[in-house]
Amino acid sequence: MRSSMDESSALHDLKTKVCVEIERRRDGLIDIAETLFRHPEIGYREHFASQLVQDKFEEMGLQYRSGLAVTGVKAELRGVTPGPTVAIMGELDALRMPDHFQADEATGAAHVCGHNNQVAMMIGAGLGLLESGALEHLAGRVVLFAVPAEEFEDVDYRLELKDNGEITYLNGKPELIHLGEFDDIDLALLVHSTPEPEHGKLALWASNNGTIVKRVQFLGRASHAAGAPHEGINALNAAMIGLFAIHAQRDTFRDEDRVRVHPIIARGGEAPNVVPADVRVEMYVRGRTLAAIEDADMKVERALRAGALAMGAEVRIMTFRSGIPMIQNRMMAEIFRTNAVELVGKQNYKEIAHQTVSTDMNDLSWIMPCLHPSAGGVTGVLHGIDFQVSDYDLAVLNPAKAMAMTAVDLLAQDARLARRVLSEAKPAMTRDEYRAHLRRMSRDVTYSEQ
Repeated sequence: MRSSMDESSALHDLKTKVCVEIERRRDGLIDIAETLFRHPEIGYREHFASQLVQDKFEEMGLQYRSGLAVTGVKAELRGVTPGPTVAIMGELDALRMPDHFQADEATGAAHVCGHNNQVAMMIGAGLGLLESGALEHLAGRVVLFAVPAEEFEDVDYRLELKDNGEITYLNGKPELIHLGEFDDIDLALLVHSTPEPEHGKLALWASNNGTIVKRVQFLGRASHAAGAPHEGINALNAAMIGLFAIHAQRDTFRDEDRVRVHPIIARGGEAPNVVPADVRVEMYVRGRTLAAIEDADMKVERALRAGALAMGAEVRIMTFRSGIPMIQNRMMAEIFRTNAVELVGKQNYKEIAHQTVSTDMNDLSWIMPCLHPSAGGVTGVLHGIDFQVSDYDLAVLNPAKAMAMTAVDLLAQDARLARRVLSEAKPAMTRDEYRAHLRRMSRDVTYSEQ
């Protein structure tokens, strides 16, 4: 019988081989990240990125399924015996940021969130596991999953897809959960880029805000703005009153709930000489807990209705997203921390407090054990015009190695640690409960004076 020291040494050697194989493919992985950086695409339109992933999976000799939630791609690596399934994911989409130096001239899209790095990490982790022979020592499966539409924008296009029956939910992971594409997955990993120096080279935040997304349409009556304004109903004024009423609520949000409400006017009217009759507002309502988010959302909706009522307008309020905050699995976090420290040193691994940003990875974390760390190697402002990679070893290679090493730890020794995580984890919702919650949080209501 092998001693625990022998097993630990063998596991360390196996992870070293995985990292060597990832390092050997450094140039190719950087090329993936750079190629996607030059070809940014908005969510549910990531056809170039989806095809690139498919091409890489074919080069790796992997069977895959594509067209999942429009552009998602899913392949698997099998261990030698049955066991749990770990997903290593990469997000495909970019954001609309037309002033970014690498923005697409036609669409204004730019990779200002580092999702291009995620795709390279995912493929790198898969190559390390495949080419090192690690799978011969693992139970279960590793699923490599390129997922679409994490960022929530281009709402009208997504509603068009929904109306055409191509999607049901406007974000990628909720849509994939709805489709059952996570039903065969037990645990999930995804690393996000961070430009914050205090986050070190690899980091894990304790939790982050959940989000509700609202698309609001104020409907009035058009008339000549100079000649007959009294005959119109000014939808822009209704919107402005509603937005001011939201601002007036801010003192009622508790500091500890970390509530954030940030709207934009997506359409302000047709022409200055016409009383605006169709004004559209999009906004996020974020918070640290589901209760805080639902409280803030109620106040926001009440304020929007008040704006419409004040002007005699009509308001249609469409609500999307689940509002669920992140749950980081602590046992997976400890496994990742050990590997991260080995890669970058204890002084360069950070544990970060609650963050007010949001992601649809939150949704997944309520139905299965998940981990969503972050990696450095990028500079500028996240979602800003100067965001870019400064060090691919930190931004792509290290997180690829850390995820692959964590997958090895979870699935080695007949998936002992993965089975332990699953036996001790208590998901906040079953998959069916989550789907019911998603349906409840998705609303389309019209209010008028009548």
